[in-house]
Amino acid sequence: MLNDARYFDPVPTQKQLAIDLYNIARKAPILSPHGHVNPAVFADPDYHFADPAALIVQSDHYVLRMLYSQGVSYDILLSREDPYRVWETFAQNFYLFRGTPSGLWITDELETVFGITEKLNGVTAKDIYGKIEATLSTEDFTPRNLFKRFNIEVLATTDSATDPLEYHQRIRDSGWEGRVIPTFRPDELVNLNSPNWMGKIEALSDVNGVTVDCYSKFIQAIEQRRTAFKALGATAVDIGVGSPRTVKLTPSEIDRIFASALKGDTSPGDADLFSAHMLYEMGRMSCEDGLVMQIHSGVHRNHNPRVFERYGADMGFDIPIAAEFTNNLQPLLADFGDHPHFRLILFTVDEGTCSRELAPLAGAYPSVKLGPPWWFLDSWHGMKRYFEAVMETAGIYNTVGFNDDTRAFLSIPARHDVWRRAAANWLAGLLSRRMIDENDAEEMMMEMAVGLSRAAYNL
Repeated sequence: MLNDARYFDPVPTQKQLAIDLYNIARKAPILSPHGHVNPAVFADPDYHFADPAALIVQSDHYVLRMLYSQGVSYDILLSREDPYRVWETFAQNFYLFRGTPSGLWITDELETVFGITEKLNGVTAKDIYGKIEATLSTEDFTPRNLFKRFNIEVLATTDSATDPLEYHQRIRDSGWEGRVIPTFRPDELVNLNSPNWMGKIEALSDVNGVTVDCYSKFIQAIEQRRTAFKALGATAVDIGVGSPRTVKLTPSEIDRIFASALKGDTSPGDADLFSAHMLYEMGRMSCEDGLVMQIHSGVHRNHNPRVFERYGADMGFDIPIAAEFTNNLQPLLADFGDHPHFRLILFTVDEGTCSRELAPLAGAYPSVKLGPPWWFLDSWHGMKRYFEAVMETAGIYNTVGFNDDTRAFLSIPARHDVWRRAAANWLAGLLSRRMIDENDAEEMMMEMAVGLSRAAYNL
């Protein structure tokens, strides 16, 4: 069974202070301003998750990559012919997740969501599968009812710029009180090397009803899509790039590159310049329409070509790499860093860059905020290192609270719970050393749980 004092430092004085601070925020609403849950699950009020394997195993690339690393075939893990075989394979190998964030999140899910306290293994696999399967078919376990049970105030999905937003419109039209909002993701359009870039341009033309045959119409179409996203509640843009380079090209330069791309004649240098220019353009657009700009950088996507070709993206082979921000972002920040309507949230999975570059940038420019520990750093120890590395430079009010950044809907409460426990533990350390007082600690606790996210993302 879960220990209610889990994670906290064992020193008695600090531990009790941490428990007291955590209890202030443990029942606060969850704000999820950046994530990847499929909005389709909320569009139908009677939607039910298919089975335990699809819900807990196949939706989570953290789970898939660990099992694959130990030689378990994706042919088994991704099969829909026999869900129980997938689950049994997962249960037999659940020991692999001991001490990992995934193991802690899933253990939390099993107990707090399903009331299951037995350890998951090959012996208990069938019984636990049956309990979950029976529970998923009940009325209480529709995504909408779980949304309410989890006390989620707002959940942002991540949606392609060419997505017609059908499911978000259906959610809006249904009159349901749950707040699920889209996030504008233009990656496939701003990267000339993305698979089927011309197909994406055609999709952009179709969704806007205007033929995109030149750069000016391309920009017009993107601005129209941003407006459509805002109309359905979007407050943010999310851009994933290998390098956060920004540059402002002349009109003739960008027209030439775009025209060449439409002909299928793009050099590597032009592709890099186009992405850098579009990152700058996204900043310009955010100054005008107020959408918060997020940059996630420093990841080599789909590192294993065989897995990518056979099974597609998001199979656990996105690997962190170093990325430089200070020089790359200078053109963007020189023009927009002091703009009153611009907000830029920066993410990296490089801890050295986070403390050396991003925290000082957030601690200087009024437009810049530092994103939370992301992806491979979304863990107890990753959070602890983050607090120690960046808070003295940036201060908590130049950070944005927590993003769960997940497709695994049931893990959202567990992930936010770890963040709140980590924040309470860090604040308890400051309080026990009398670096802050009790009122400071209590106010900071609520800010780190909900207030910072609400302010940063205009929620």
